Amino acid sequence: MKNILPFPRPLDGHRRPATTAAACLLAALLGLAPAAGRAAGALTVCTEASPDTLDVAQSEAAVTVDAIGNTVFDQLVMYRRGTTELVPGLAQTWAISPDGLSYTLQLRPGVKFHTTPWFKPTRDLNADDVVFSFARLAEKKGAWHDAAPIGFQMWHSTGMADAIRRVEKVDAMTVRLILTKPMAPMLSLLANAFTSSVISAEYGAQLLKAGKPEQLNTQPVGTGPFQFRSYQKDAVMRLGANPQYWGSKPQIDQLVFAITPDASVRVQRLKAGECLVGANMRGETISALEGTSVKVDAAPGLLTGYIALNTQHKFLSDVRFRQALALAFDRRSFIQSVYGGRAQPAAAFLPPLLWGHNADLKPRFDPEQAKALVKAAGYDGTELTIFTRIGGSIDGKRAAELMQADWARVGVKVRVQMMEWGEMLRRTGAGDHDITFLNWAGDADPDNFFSPNLSCEAIPAGGNKSRWCNKAFDAVIDKARGLNDQAERTKLYQLAQRMIYDEAPLIPTVYPQYFTAVSEKVQGFKSSPFADLDFRGVALP
Repeated sequence: MKNILPFPRPLDGHRRPATTAAACLLAALLGLAPAAGRAAGALTVCTEASPDTLDVAQSEAAVTVDAIGNTVFDQLVMYRRGTTELVPGLAQTWAISPDGLSYTLQLRPGVKFHTTPWFKPTRDLNADDVVFSFARLAEKKGAWHDAAPIGFQMWHSTGMADAIRRVEKVDAMTVRLILTKPMAPMLSLLANAFTSSVISAEYGAQLLKAGKPEQLNTQPVGTGPFQFRSYQKDAVMRLGANPQYWGSKPQIDQLVFAITPDASVRVQRLKAGECLVGANMRGETISALEGTSVKVDAAPGLLTGYIALNTQHKFLSDVRFRQALALAFDRRSFIQSVYGGRAQPAAAFLPPLLWGHNADLKPRFDPEQAKALVKAAGYDGTELTIFTRIGGSIDGKRAAELMQADWARVGVKVRVQMMEWGEMLRRTGAGDHDITFLNWAGDADPDNFFSPNLSCEAIPAGGNKSRWCNKAFDAVIDKARGLNDQAERTKLYQLAQRMIYDEAPLIPTVYPQYFTAVSEKVQGFKSSPFADLDFRGVALP
């Protein structure tokens, strides 16, 4: 569903221990007021990265889902909090035709868009808004297309662009999706914040009239439990409770995302009471919280770490060279050094908790065979570049240097280049890298791992960081998407994993745990199997 190394979480200013000089200095450095100056019911999220955009449809990053997709926006279908169970969202009911080619959705009445200084809605949500939201993403040229400089990546990478022939308004509160072919993952995609967040058609018309469609990316308007207030890039984002929310009303008045890339600073803030929740914590920092009022939730999820090899670049286009890199990678030392032992070695791209996982595949480590394959591939000593990000749930520099050392032992030269998260996503999406590594957090359907990361159609969209186009692989996952029988789909997805294992366009590294540090003051927090954050139901005493 999204690339993850960044993630946010809440903390609070409602109550706090006696202020110390060190705590005051830390708060001042981070641009946060002392606790006594914060509004009651304010929950501050201590996150390690900025959202790459405020238009969630232009993103692929989990940090953007946390900050915008699960807060400002709602989707047509949703997941019951903390589970993989699909439940009604903005669509209160739906019906699928026997041939699987149409989805008719009955919209929820009485849903109100946010009232903000820049937009005053005149009506409740209706079918026009859903039609507009999909039409914007499907636009091949025009104002909305031009206002999305990085494109609508997940719309294309997940196959939505090809699968949806048109979206019809049946009546004021009913819409129908007409598909080009049956699409088994469709309900999961209708719960996907990147592809199915609903935007006001009225707001869209207002922006077009003013000639400012790009404002959607700086002043978002949705129907979600929280309303956007302000954002200072790389510093802080502020949201307020939506008093007219159609679901259970938010139990916190303000939601503040304090962007704190340094993992050690996040720990300090948790210990000092500056944060009540720390998102996407590093495994090696967890012991520092022992004996405090902050507890660490270590949730295994639908999450796989992987190395993406740019198969369009010299040497990496040779399967023998890619196999050599896979055989030379030492997962055991990687897990100990980077994850503090808190991860499982990966061989199959699907994580073990997801149906369709191929347990027959085993991690490989054979440096001698790797040396032979490097020689057979004709590698001439050309230095390759590995892109890694600053901040995140692991020490990216250390991780890259371990890969660098592993590959040096088999004669492959690699240099490490570090960059900010958003820049790395943009540059790897454009294919500027030789090698990069990421975590992928999927949803409840296996297709969400394969199509966005390895399909041919995901290359121009920027999701396929391996830039691998294999027609036989595409045929396998395309066939699986068209079937409803889970047993048959499982066979196909296990075959797809075997193809990845053999061809090595990417190298699965680990099945990591997702660590969230939560103060005992926070009530009602539930971990997500998708490694994202949902603040519905979260409260402070």
